[in-house]
Amino acid sequence: MQRALIIGRFQPFHNGHLMLAREALRESDELIIAVTSAQFNYLDKDPFTAGERVWMIHEALRDEPMDGRSMLERCYVLAVQNDENNARWYAHIRSYLPPFHVVYTGNEYVSMLLSREGIRVKAPVLYRRDEYSASRIRALMVEGREWRHLVPRAVARIIDEIDGVSRMRIIARAESRPQEW
Repeated sequence: MQRALIIGRFQPFHNGHLMLAREALRESDELIIAVTSAQFNYLDKDPFTAGERVWMIHEALRDEPMDGRSMLERCYVLAVQNDENNARWYAHIRSYLPPFHVVYTGNEYVSMLLSREGIRVKAPVLYRRDEYSASRIRALMVEGREWRHLVPRAVARIIDEIDGVSRMRIIARAESRPQEW
């Protein structure tokens, strides 16, 4: 059995991420989606909590059919805190996750760190990268522009439920944050 890994902040999980998950599942039996930077939230770059991101991904995968069943049936969605020491980063994530055989990443830095450990890395096809960008989607939300077509319906529903757009607008306007006090 082959198990693949996708690593990301998923702030928020968007249609490009969903297409990447589908690609990984076409080539592997199971997929781990590691939600990184789990300790960061309520920030410009990281507005959603780890729990909210896990929830978004879980619901998006549950709604997506593949081979006659839900994509979620073949996935693990787990949150991982960052380790600031890049030399031990792989050991850190490995301790949080089930075993995996291949990592899909378009991040050259992550690829370098994993390749150094002998991990097989696959550069995925990045679908419409300029359009499917979490930072672009967050900017559209803050600016009051259309963003819903860029994320799975379940993600849009959850962002509405947690009033995520208002949260991001408040964060963007904030003069200071508690960690700065």
